[in-house]
Amino acid sequence: METISTLINQINSIVWGPIMLALILGTGLFLMLGLKLMPLLRLKYGFQMLWRGRKISGEGDISSFNALMTSLSATIGTGNIAGVATAIFLGGPGALFWMWCTALVGMATKYAEAVLAVKYREQDENGYYIGGPMFYIKNGLSSRWAWLGTAFAIFGAIAGFGIGNTIQANSVADALHSQFSISPMMTGFVMAILVALVLIGGIKRIAQVAGKLVPFMAVSYLIAGLAVLILKIDAIPDAFSLILSSAFTPTAATGGFAGAAVWAAIRFGVARGVFSNEAGLGSAPIAHAAATTDNPIRQGTVAMLGTFIDTLLICSITGLVIIVSGVWSSGETGASLSSAAFENVLPGIGSYIVTLGLSVFAFTTILGWSFYGEKCVEFLFGVRSIFIFRALWIIAIPLGANADLSFIWLLADTLNALMAIPNLIALLLLSPVVFGLTREYFLDKNSTTMDEKSIS
Repeated sequence: METISTLINQINSIVWGPIMLALILGTGLFLMLGLKLMPLLRLKYGFQMLWRGRKISGEGDISSFNALMTSLSATIGTGNIAGVATAIFLGGPGALFWMWCTALVGMATKYAEAVLAVKYREQDENGYYIGGPMFYIKNGLSSRWAWLGTAFAIFGAIAGFGIGNTIQANSVADALHSQFSISPMMTGFVMAILVALVLIGGIKRIAQVAGKLVPFMAVSYLIAGLAVLILKIDAIPDAFSLILSSAFTPTAATGGFAGAAVWAAIRFGVARGVFSNEAGLGSAPIAHAAATTDNPIRQGTVAMLGTFIDTLLICSITGLVIIVSGVWSSGETGASLSSAAFENVLPGIGSYIVTLGLSVFAFTTILGWSFYGEKCVEFLFGVRSIFIFRALWIIAIPLGANADLSFIWLLADTLNALMAIPNLIALLLLSPVVFGLTREYFLDKNSTTMDEKSIS
């Protein structure tokens, strides 16, 4: 086992090294420039399409709103609470700046993923719409690239049991045990039962649950974070100054913080940013492929909101609370650091906010990733494999809640990067398709005028 861990560690250092980070940021920047900053300039349009998208007819299984909520259910999880705290613990406050940079270019990446997912989606034997990197590689590229789609599906199916299942269950079990003394075994079984009840209904049930839970919990968490920032409003200017200075200069050791070089801020900021919003991993387009829409561009403008909401809103709230509270240098890390930050400013209730937020976010992540993993397995083995996958997914939840997952964390982190590689290659090769469809859509004055009238 030690030999395997050493090997995975070596692979991890390569796939999350400078080349990988440059590929993720470079692809996002290339797409953003190729789209002439459209994701930033059309942000308002994206929100319009989200709220009024139900008025637009088209084919699909779930609404545009629920497709985004399903995507967010998978992305808003431990990365937003524990991941941000870990990035700051390892890279200093400057890591938050690099998370923002990852999110800004990630909006273009997420947009391109969804556009391609809808354009090249298929219907399976049960009549459901399926898509994602494996399908836009299969249907958009020549046969010599087919192995990339298979590789993505394999990495995604295995990674899901780590990042989207056992890690989430373990985080909830640990938080509830620490805060309420609830046994991890009990937490694991209860979560398994709840997930099983949802999975019975497939993507439509997952989307319905996500469409209610995600907005409620996200807004509640944002309100709690804003309350902390209002109480610490005098510390906000210094916090931004510290974030910006630490992004470009080494952070000195202070308190329980060991200090960090600029490279550490960049590495952990980008890595945790990608872990949180999943832009470039290729997971979110699997959900957006099921959306009811008559044009891939419309769903693309909705999809790009996921990165904005996940990182630029929720992760920013977590990071700013940690910094303005002054506990970022305490030596705590992970969810414990986030909990200490909220508790420092909101004594008596702060830690409960983080515990409940983490629990709901992690639960919805398990639901969202169950769909991602299911579609990867279906791509590899057909619809008959879905029942077996769901059974294994449910069994893995209590196992994860009660296990030591240090190796699983390492494996999942490595597989995340391996998922991104075939997806990023496909995005670069298919970028002319994205640029062409986008240009055609927004230059078609009649179409744009019609949309604006329908959403006004």
